[in-house]
Amino acid sequence: MSDVRVNADQQEEGEQQQNLVKAPVKRSLGLLIATYGCLFVGSIASSLLAKYYFVHGGSSRWVSTWVQSAGFPLLLGLIYFPYFVFKTTKRRPFTRFTHRHLLFSVVIGLILGFNNFLFSWGTSYLPVSTSSLLLSTQLIFTLILSVIIVKQKVTFSNLNCVVLLTLSSVLLALGSSQDKPAGLTKTKYFIGFLSTIGAGLLFALYLPVTERVYRSVYCYAMVMEMQLVMEFSATVFATIGMAFDGGFKEMVKEANQVFTKGPTVYWTVAIFANVVTWQLCFAATSGMVYLTSGITGGICMTALLAMNVIGGVVVYGDAFGGVKIVSTVLCIWGFSSYVYGIYVKMKKDEKNEKEEEEKGHSGMKTVEDGGEMEVEMGKVKDDVAAADERV
Repeated sequence: MSDVRVNADQQEEGEQQQNLVKAPVKRSLGLLIATYGCLFVGSIASSLLAKYYFVHGGSSRWVSTWVQSAGFPLLLGLIYFPYFVFKTTKRRPFTRFTHRHLLFSVVIGLILGFNNFLFSWGTSYLPVSTSSLLLSTQLIFTLILSVIIVKQKVTFSNLNCVVLLTLSSVLLALGSSQDKPAGLTKTKYFIGFLSTIGAGLLFALYLPVTERVYRSVYCYAMVMEMQLVMEFSATVFATIGMAFDGGFKEMVKEANQVFTKGPTVYWTVAIFANVVTWQLCFAATSGMVYLTSGITGGICMTALLAMNVIGGVVVYGDAFGGVKIVSTVLCIWGFSSYVYGIYVKMKKDEKNEKEEEEKGHSGMKTVEDGGEMEVEMGKVKDDVAAADERV
């Protein structure tokens, strides 16, 4: 009788654990879709607005660097509103935020600040379409570093995707010599070219390292807390550069005398809109790494490069010859193959999970039947014992 009760308790506990596991998965799926939507909007808008600043008279690379991280106070809403305003969580902000998390966030934030500076150099010299496609070179290094740092398993889908996207960038590099904007020297063009490559390599290191640290993070809100510290550190880096280079005075001068669209557009679009869209892009990137993996986050960002290329052609009239067409097709092909690989894996995992559940139910039924037989045998033994006592 005690065995039956134990088995029933174990079954109830297993069902409760299963429900606790499934609920977060469902929430994470919706959160993943929302995160990628933010990444989609933030990535495309920030790339176009970064170029908008330089096209209409902006020239300070430190200003362009500063706006990429200066929107970190916007993250305070994501961190504090769910607890104090909406009451949707019982976790107080910065709970279990250790010194290790703080140190990691500060160091990575400073690296991101330098990465933003390299990106600004590249954007100031290169067309949006060219710089966007060059950034896809980070993907092969992301895969290599993911294998080393987080023991990422190399599959046909992710390897095929990395090869196609890298080939896309190689084709672009081979045909890029005639893609220089008017009046730009060959030296400055290749400075922008190498700066963009350097930014991509630093970002390739950021993704797997962040994934490894996020393994000790147990909720999405904590990811945003770490992102807040990272962006604050990057802003400190950019602010120091701005102070030494006279960037803040240059902002006022650009707004009133240089920017071709006037001071109102300068502050609202070139500065404020840039601040918001960059913060949206970086926060969504961190969310993607937490919800999936570093390599998946890199692939999702690289997949948006095709949209950035098209955006550069539509908005700024960038050249879109045969090389860029082929590069864009390869980019889309690589991402599509990766998504298909994920779809096949999900179906396979669902099938295996269903088979395991069926085996578990059949095993539980056998245990229950055995328990019922033990109960019946116990009753028979009790009746026999009672009869013996009466005799």
